[in-house]
Amino acid sequence: MVSMYKVPSAMRFLACLFILHLVPWALRAQGTFRVVPLGTKGGLDESNLSAYLLAPAGRSDYLCLDAGTLYHGLQKAVERGTFSGPAHQVLREQVKGYLISHAHLDHLAGMISNAPDDANKAIYALPSCLEIIRDHYFNGQSWPNFGDSGQPPVLRKYRYVALAASEEMPVEGTAMFVRAYPLSHGSGYESAAFLVRHNTHYVLYLGDTGPDDVEQSNRLAQLWAALAPLVRAGQLKGIFIEASYPNEQPDRHLYGHLTPRWLLHEMAALAHLTTPELLRKVPIIITHMKPTEGNETRIREQLRQENTLGLTFLFPEQGVPIDLP
Repeated sequence: MVSMYKVPSAMRFLACLFILHLVPWALRAQGTFRVVPLGTKGGLDESNLSAYLLAPAGRSDYLCLDAGTLYHGLQKAVERGTFSGPAHQVLREQVKGYLISHAHLDHLAGMISNAPDDANKAIYALPSCLEIIRDHYFNGQSWPNFGDSGQPPVLRKYRYVALAASEEMPVEGTAMFVRAYPLSHGSGYESAAFLVRHNTHYVLYLGDTGPDDVEQSNRLAQLWAALAPLVRAGQLKGIFIEASYPNEQPDRHLYGHLTPRWLLHEMAALAHLTTPELLRKVPIIITHMKPTEGNETRIREQLRQENTLGLTFLFPEQGVPIDLP
């Protein structure tokens, strides 16, 4: 008869401690959010305009941060193996709602053109943005009225949800919550930043914005003040922010956008409220680069050369997922 080897109690105790030590590491290794870029550029290429899916790690209930390109981006994601289902199925079943930063076409054309084949869901935005969508796009003339108010016939495919500035609201069909902050995108035009929360983790997505100094505004300063406690607590897991033009673009021709120099100026303002060391732990995802010949290469190089804060910049590719730590 074969005797069983009995593990000494001390060894069992040490093994348990080792396993308990590994559990938090394993949970951290799973990440906090998954990002699927459906469109990354700030113009010209209508098949690759601003749109980013976001979901908590391990979940398939995505919200869509802007929606310049949808179907083509989903096809690219399926081709790359990011999603298993056909693009139309992912659109209908896994995209649970839209957060639209402002009503320029490069940020919502995909949602508008795909509305006939989409499922019922909500559009979240500041009231000024929803009014433009209702009155100028889903108005029965530019396009059928797929909203839930406005010019009849009202098809009620989408439900308009107005976000009050700085007030958190649940995103229907997901485990996420959103808080909107107004931004300045050129003289008299309002854009928005969205602070998305899942449990105690956050991601910040900025729509188009100019720097405070050029816009004669304090909206970015107010945003950084709201964000600073999350950076200090280690709860902010990523910042999406635009860099539309290289530094050669004159301030008078920024049209409510950022250059690498202005982006780094704004990040320095946030670092001043926290510390550079803490901000280095937050990936900075660069969006909305305008693909005029040579622009993207210059923007990347200028960010690299002038990055005295030592920040981590990520440059998203259409259909390639990003797992935030």
